[in-house]
Amino acid sequence: MNLVRSVPIGQGHSGDQLLLRPLELSDAADLAGAYLRNRGHLAPWEPTRDDGFFTEHGQEAVIRAKIDQYAAGSEVPWVITGDRGVYGMITLTGIVRGPFRNANLGYWIDQNCTGRGAASGAVAAVVDMATQELDLHRIQAATLLHNAPSQAVLGRCGFDRIGVAPSYLQIAGEWQDHVLFQRILF
Repeated sequence: MNLVRSVPIGQGHSGDQLLLRPLELSDAADLAGAYLRNRGHLAPWEPTRDDGFFTEHGQEAVIRAKIDQYAAGSEVPWVITGDRGVYGMITLTGIVRGPFRNANLGYWIDQNCTGRGAASGAVAAVVDMATQELDLHRIQAATLLHNAPSQAVLGRCGFDRIGVAPSYLQIAGEWQDHVLFQRILF
């Protein structure tokens, strides 16, 4: 199974590439640095994080849990890397097999990569791998009501808006409404 893809950035002008690959324990220090560098940028869009989350040790614990979920078949975590380390993450969680063959999509991208096509490229690559490598039928995603950039990424990648879920997730310390999206893969 090939779970690695190149992700072009810079709207195709500069030829820059990021690499989307499965998360490894050795990513802990770079991932901690990326989260710390993007702490303010990500805070409005994520659950409240304690200071330990932003350390190498904290990321080692997170990565171990994700690797365990991957081994159990319920999650596939990828890291988005480039010349200067980690630029984001994208994860399929809550994978269900059988007649559902569904997963939830979550992702974040470094503030210095926003508006350059990196998130759209990473989501498109995961959609491709979910179809070709993971044999999933459907991916769902949720964004905060006011997260227009993420909604645009999902739209560019063929996701359809399917509704609004009140008090869906606790983000930035509050239960917040989310727009729900889905992509039927085949």
